Amino acid sequence: MTTPPDSATGPAAAPPAAAARPGRARPWLVPVLAAVLTVLLGAAGLGTSGRLANGGYTASGTESDRADALLAERFGTGRTDLTLLVRADDGDVDDDAAAAQGLALAQRLARSPGVTRVRAYWTGDTGRIPVLRSADGSAALVTADLAGADRDAARTAARLVPRFTGRHGVLRVSATGPAWVSVEAGRAGERDLVRAELVAAPLTLLVLVVALRSLVAALVPLVIGAVAVVGTFALLRLLTFFMPVSVFAVNLTSALGFGLAVDYGLFLVTRYREELRAGLPVDAAVRRTARIAGRTVAVSAGAVGLSMSALLVLPLPFLRSMACAGTGVAVFAAVTATVLVPPVLVLLGTRVDRWDPLAVLRPSRAPRPDSPAWRAVARAVTARPLWYGTGCAALLLVLAAPFGHVRFGLPDERILPAQAESYRTSQDVRENFAVRTERNLTVVLPAADPVRDRAALQAYERVVTDLPGVARTSRLPGTRGAALVVTGPDARPQSAASRALLRRLRALPGPGGGQLVTGRAAVLADTCAAVRARLPLVVAVAGVALWGVLFLLTGSVLLPVKALGIGALSLGASFGAMVFVFQDGHLHGVLGRFAVTGMLDMTMPLLMSAIAVGLAVDYEIFLLSRVKEHYVRTRDNRASVVEGVARTGRLVSTSALAVAVVTGALATSGVTVLKLLGTGLATAVLVDAVLVRGVLVPAYLALLGRVNWWAPGPLRRVHGRVVRRVGLDEGHSAGPR
Repeated sequence: MTTPPDSATGPAAAPPAAAARPGRARPWLVPVLAAVLTVLLGAAGLGTSGRLANGGYTASGTESDRADALLAERFGTGRTDLTLLVRADDGDVDDDAAAAQGLALAQRLARSPGVTRVRAYWTGDTGRIPVLRSADGSAALVTADLAGADRDAARTAARLVPRFTGRHGVLRVSATGPAWVSVEAGRAGERDLVRAELVAAPLTLLVLVVALRSLVAALVPLVIGAVAVVGTFALLRLLTFFMPVSVFAVNLTSALGFGLAVDYGLFLVTRYREELRAGLPVDAAVRRTARIAGRTVAVSAGAVGLSMSALLVLPLPFLRSMACAGTGVAVFAAVTATVLVPPVLVLLGTRVDRWDPLAVLRPSRAPRPDSPAWRAVARAVTARPLWYGTGCAALLLVLAAPFGHVRFGLPDERILPAQAESYRTSQDVRENFAVRTERNLTVVLPAADPVRDRAALQAYERVVTDLPGVARTSRLPGTRGAALVVTGPDARPQSAASRALLRRLRALPGPGGGQLVTGRAAVLADTCAAVRARLPLVVAVAGVALWGVLFLLTGSVLLPVKALGIGALSLGASFGAMVFVFQDGHLHGVLGRFAVTGMLDMTMPLLMSAIAVGLAVDYEIFLLSRVKEHYVRTRDNRASVVEGVARTGRLVSTSALAVAVVTGALATSGVTVLKLLGTGLATAVLVDAVLVRGVLVPAYLALLGRVNWWAPGPLRRVHGRVVRRVGLDEGHSAGPR
């Protein structure tokens, strides 16, 4: 849990001035300033939700992205931001009154600020557009393109939808579309955030009280977590001035910030109480905690931040914004904990152990610094490491098995609760209208001239129509270039049939030289390809950075490699659970009703990987620090592993349970994205804390013995110089020679 103690770090040791200052004059000053700063940050964070937007899930610069740009520029057929479903009271949208009022509604929408283009069933001049009429004639569609980026379109939709939905004469109007989905997702996220905090805060307090045996000690990490959440809102508002930030960032980063701050606060409080029990006076215990445990917190936050920052390599705006937000939140949580906890501990002194509400339910004996249960587990594992290690690895592989049939897709309105207007309206459109935009692929022929290449275009259209899987084709009107809308099979964009049609279209030579294909299936395929191309770089960046952090801590070449490999195995188990529950639909009733779409949003495993790996390295640091501390003193590998697990088992399991409660509270959300992330992260941290830290890592450490701490001579010397310079060595060698 800590770096090895220095023989010169007892009560009489001279600590760094910065660490000593909080424990001397005016210990109340830092908490007071922190309270004032928290109020200011809270004020700065007001209105953050109004600056957030949905979107950013697709790659930029791809073939489909260029095709979409040409469609908007030359044909005015950019993506439809808002769709109004108009129903006639008498069941006939061709009735004179319904047609007149529908046309008037479309014209008012077209004149509204922020609307660039409107397309309605009642065109007013050339008759009707059949695909915008329902099969039974009782409903029609009005679609609108909105100006600006996702955030601007969402603001426009928030202003327009209340005015254009509801009762309008003989018409009843409801809305859907990406812009309105963004608005409803943001509002649902705000409600879910309040509910999650109401669930997480008392449960986290209960977990801490049970573990720490003191209400006072339990409140310290909880207060740090609350300060971190307030700071998170201010940080997100700042980020919105530089990049688009997802509406889901508030929920996820608040949970992450609260979880990490509680984690770090718990670690510092636990170390402080341990130093008090060792006989140190309050000031010396605070200084030692701030110096040793504070450094470990800093390293842990660096690991989380580095893991999150690897997402910046990916060409997805959503993940890049989450990378910046997550990195900032990890740093903010660590700074809050290391700056605020020491002076609070000075003020509390020995009163930190007071008020155990559960004292009547506990044995009367004094709490031990280690865990007898975890010590027994560690002894059993290290006695038969091959058997336990193999069995645990096999179990993780079984849990990961469902991920083998994962199918990736793009998020849509089905991420919302079934009672959301966007969800209900979209389902109505899917069931009652012939138009299925997700089935369409659009071929853009930028160099083809509609007049000069007329014969070639007709021949090309006949070839496309005869392709397997093509239901029908239609030409878009335009004078610059040509475009052909191809309606594919009645299948999902991620289906094999849709992918096959996309490949056939892109293999055809286009008239005039060159073609670009877009559509939902094309966007999905291009985004997957872009992510696959960058994924090795993401893994390399995260792997090298985290290897460096763990090497800095341990001085070992092999331990960081082991940590990354085992972390990947642990992640696989969490991914398998995500597929089993959210793609395949098992345990649907247990987690609340959500739309089972038969696919996973491809950004979710990537985002979860970054967070979960950072947390896993966090727990690895706690464990390896203790193991190394004991090994440097005794040179007994097995005893050191047992001691490390015994000393950190309760802390790691309590920390993981607190983080699982906080992130798992997101599973109560009605938004599937948040439900999936909350469930996945809670599963990941619990699996990592129990199976990985409790069984797999001790088995590995016991098997390799002294080899754990091996490093080539040049690297040992580099490590020694670096850790002495940054103050991590604590007077001991980097490891056994």
